[in-house]
Amino acid sequence: MHAIADLAKGASSEVVAAAYGGQTLRFGAEYIIPKPFDPRLISQICPAIAKAAMDSGVATRPIDDLDAYANDLDQFVFRTGLVMKPIFDKACEDPKRVVFAEGEDDRVLFAAKVLIDDGIATPILIGRPLVISHRARKLGLEFVPGKDFEIVNPEDDDRYRDYWETYHGLMARKGVSPDSARTIVRTNSTVIASLMVEKGDADAMICGTYGEYKWHLNYVEQVLGLCSGVRETSALSLLVLERGPIFMCDTYVSENPTADEIVDLTVRAAEKVSDFGLEPRIALIATSTFGSSQNTNALKMRAAMERLHNEYPNLQVEGEMQPDVALNEELRKRVFPESKLDGPANLLVMPCLDAANTAFHLARSLSGGLHVGPILIGVDKPGHITTPSVSSRGLVNLAAVAVIDAQVKASQSGE
Repeated sequence: MHAIADLAKGASSEVVAAAYGGQTLRFGAEYIIPKPFDPRLISQICPAIAKAAMDSGVATRPIDDLDAYANDLDQFVFRTGLVMKPIFDKACEDPKRVVFAEGEDDRVLFAAKVLIDDGIATPILIGRPLVISHRARKLGLEFVPGKDFEIVNPEDDDRYRDYWETYHGLMARKGVSPDSARTIVRTNSTVIASLMVEKGDADAMICGTYGEYKWHLNYVEQVLGLCSGVRETSALSLLVLERGPIFMCDTYVSENPTADEIVDLTVRAAEKVSDFGLEPRIALIATSTFGSSQNTNALKMRAAMERLHNEYPNLQVEGEMQPDVALNEELRKRVFPESKLDGPANLLVMPCLDAANTAFHLARSLSGGLHVGPILIGVDKPGHITTPSVSSRGLVNLAAVAVIDAQVKASQSGE
């Protein structure tokens, strides 16, 4: 009973609000017990019942580890839970400051609450304090803006002069005048978030809950720059399917990467897959299978494959091949017994943006798979751009990835 009462008195979730037509559910005369569609009923009430049964002696088979039991339930409720667990665990070891460019968005507020409660990250929200406070109260979120997390008000911040001068210094020879820099830093929250990371006032940034991906990417690259040796950024998307996790790249950035760029993005994507506790099994995708065609993309992927085998012999990578061959080991062994790939591929590297983006959205729509990402690869400092369709849970997942990026960056800097 206490667990049910605590759940009803606590903040509602985005899932419940959507299920009930966007209603704002706050404890009171009209809302005294949790709604049936509240996913927290499974992850919070079940452990409480189990504990009460053990404490009273009713349980004949006590649960040794209630925390592990709760984690298992979370993975049942949130299908991304299993694949994200290594990321969450690592993020919680050393939480970092993650700034959200669109801090007034309801999804960001829900995500911020989870990040604080679970100890994954310290959120910073860009937006008008009164608007954020009002929306947090309306959503029933029990935290205090400005106390439980930092708010950056773009209309009134002591760092404004320092920020616009920094931005102008970066862009002065790229057509941005001082007046333009002042206006951009006052009105563009993506630039503000990027500058916070650049200046060390945040450890990572997330933007993109509205607008076009490439629009945000332009400003992120302007401020955060590219890693040494990187020719172009790329985007890695994870689909959590019933058969297991599948990573795809480049789903949002590189329109027609060269063979050398394919090599770069493959290596960096493999590193990111390893962060999830998975061994990357990489397939270079084309309409050709092991030399069956001589078209432009097949030749490009074949050239990339040769470089990868020569320069990264420890990578489990094979190609070029069609998607069915990549995902079906039996078929692949029949077509090409000499393949160095062991098992079905879990990282598919596409020859161009059209192929990657189309394949990703088609697979997601047909399978009902859950998306984690897009994960931006190649920027010099931690930053990610989501998409307008993201949920609050998706923002939590991406924030955890951003925390890992910030941890790696800090270790490289000796911090």
